[in-house]
This record gives sequence, structure tokens and C-alpha cells, in this order.
Amino acid sequence: MTDRRTAIAAYKERKSVAGVYALRCGPSGEIWVGETLDIDKIWNRLAFSLRSGSHPRRALQAAWATHGDAGFAFEALERMPEAPSAYARDAALRDRRDVWRERLGAAPV
Repeated sequence: MTDRRTAIAAYKERKSVAGVYALRCGPSGEIWVGETLDIDKIWNRLAFSLRSGSHPRRALQAAWATHGDAGFAFEALERMPEAPSAYARDAALRDRRDVWRERLGAAPV
């Protein structure tokens, strides 16, 4: 029981790392790029919404329905350094997201 409590406490104390990520559909070649405040957790959230058929991006949801989980790859493109403020972090995230979208010719997540 103590190990479980220790693990839960460590999880709660862990710092979130913001970043930019890509979802790639291998069979279709489509790419979607987004930004998140927690790069280590975003894939679980995206996969859940895609599996349940509730993702708001129709093209992404349609590609998932056609190719399934095996057709997709998640990639953390960039992890952001800790910023002095939430405003600075959010601005940097948007800027880096836009750079990656342009570089990869990607759609928004």
C-alpha cells in the first residue's frame, strides 16, 4: 500500500512538459500537428477520442476510421523549456506549432 501511495504522490508532483506533436497516418500520408501543455499525456487523450469516434477534426476522425490504430504514429516533435510565464509558454507553443505545420505541410489537430 505504501508503494502505491508513493507512486501516486510522485505522479502528482511530476512537472508537465509542454510541447508540439504530430500524428501521422502512414497509409494516407496525412499529418496533423498540435500543441499541448503535457506532451506525455496527449496521446492517451487523442487516442481515446479517436477510438470513441468523438474527435472534432472530421478528416482526422475519418482517417482513423479507415486505417485504425495501426495506421497511426504519434511523435513528440519538440519539448518546450520551462517558460517564465504562462503567456510566454503559450506564445512559444503557438509559434513552434505553426513552424512545424508549415514545415510538414500538416493540418491542425
